[in-house]
Amino acid sequence: MNGGTSMRIALFTHSVNPRGGVVHTLELARALHEAGQDVTVFAPSVGGAPMFRASPCRVVLAPVAAHGNDTVAMVQTRIAALKAALLEHDASGFDVLHAQDSISGNALAELREAGAIRGYVRTVHHLDAFSDPRLREWQRRAFADADTVLCVSDAWTRTMRDAFGIEASTVNNGVDGQRFHCSCEANGDEVCAKLGVGGSGPVVLAVGGIEERKNTLKLLDAFALLIHTHPGAQLVIAGGASLLDHDAYTQRFMAGAAALGLRIGQREPIVITGPLADAAIVALMHAADVVAMVSVREGFGLVTLEALAAGKPVVVSQIEPFTGYLDERVCCWARPDDADSIADALRHALHERGGIDFECAVPELLARFSWRESGRRHITLYARHMQRLSQALSV
Repeated sequence: MNGGTSMRIALFTHSVNPRGGVVHTLELARALHEAGQDVTVFAPSVGGAPMFRASPCRVVLAPVAAHGNDTVAMVQTRIAALKAALLEHDASGFDVLHAQDSISGNALAELREAGAIRGYVRTVHHLDAFSDPRLREWQRRAFADADTVLCVSDAWTRTMRDAFGIEASTVNNGVDGQRFHCSCEANGDEVCAKLGVGGSGPVVLAVGGIEERKNTLKLLDAFALLIHTHPGAQLVIAGGASLLDHDAYTQRFMAGAAALGLRIGQREPIVITGPLADAAIVALMHAADVVAMVSVREGFGLVTLEALAAGKPVVVSQIEPFTGYLDERVCCWARPDDADSIADALRHALHERGGIDFECAVPELLARFSWRESGRRHITLYARHMQRLSQALSV
């Protein structure tokens, strides 16, 4: 440690775009910085693109070239870029090296194998089902070679133990309640007008783009049922800056919408925004009547807390990890494999905000998940990690 209780901490993320893991990295960095730690964030960047959100910490952008839809080449390039960036910035001078994803986890695993670093921490947000054996092996190695493994929910901590024999520690996400409670970050009317959002019916918002993991096709089927009782409703699918190739699933979504007679475009029943500026997401949250998160697989599902912080009812898959921290007082449950169940939950959420207790239960929930507390928990686990590395050296 440097300066008694201060550590030099390097946090690694896979992108500069607004995805859950990147948000987690930046918010954790800010919390650690405010707790007096010396934090540097490393991220690959195509064409010098800046981090989507400003940070009070140092941000090192590792230059990478675009690789189209070649996922394997993209991963290889980003692993190499992160390795080079860390070596250029005194890899051995950091007390803690913390990877938030498989790409950065492999960069650190390779440096550890080469003896350039002593060890690293890896947070598992969720695991994907890859058909390519190289992607599967990269995903496995990123956590298997780590000296300390963290998970963002108890559900994934159990999975790491039961499926892989790894004893991980749970460190929950936080939520910046002030950011989402306040709608002044962006001109909401201007954002909605530009995107063609709003009309005679309610707005259903889904954040994260069109992905199989997000269950967007089933949400489409549910929306088609919803408009029978709520004419003029809009389904707004925001974001979607993913590194993975979701083109085939997106084409299925487009074909499904056409078969249902649902037009896509500005001021149409379905609006697909693509990646958005940070403040625009806040504006859309405030424009929405309900936020849907009916994923079939999530690490934590931070959007649920963000929506509740914005005062919006949420429709959520009744599966882990959601069932670990939500209940019927703060959300409307839906079975993610059943379009009728999702449609019924959307109708329930649109009627008197689903009966969600925004007076007591929601504030109590949000108070449990602060980035400050997450930062404190990380600092405790970092100290244990450093102690284990020191003990290993002395053996």
